[in-house]
Amino acid sequence: MLTAGLVFGALAALLHVYIFVMESLTWTSPRTRATFGTTAEEAETTKLLAFNQGFYNLFLAIITVIGIAAVVLGQTAVGAALVLAGVGSMAAAAVVLLASAPDKARAAVTQGVFPVIAVVALVIGLLGR
Repeated sequence: MLTAGLVFGALAALLHVYIFVMESLTWTSPRTRATFGTTAEEAETTKLLAFNQGFYNLFLAIITVIGIAAVVLGQTAVGAALVLAGVGSMAAAAVVLLASAPDKARAAVTQGVFPVIAVVALVIGLLGR
């Protein structure tokens, strides 16, 4: 189960890197605006907020990847703590999105399903050691 948790953690990290790209690099592009349902004017107005938010997503992905690397290198306790901090924060952000904007339930589920699976699998894997 530990391996499954790491795989789902990696998938969550990849997804959050993609979200970083959309929020911080391509926020005003037609494709990203369509994904987030914003107009050109809204995207331009919120560009700096999205830029900052994108980096939060990138940092969570980096924490998760460093944790995965630590586990692979035999530092299970430190690595698991980092992975759980990264994916746990991702899952919590999905809950906040769902609670604050129920009309964004699809986005919240997309953002949160890999992290939640990673948390569950990691905890089961760690308890079984």
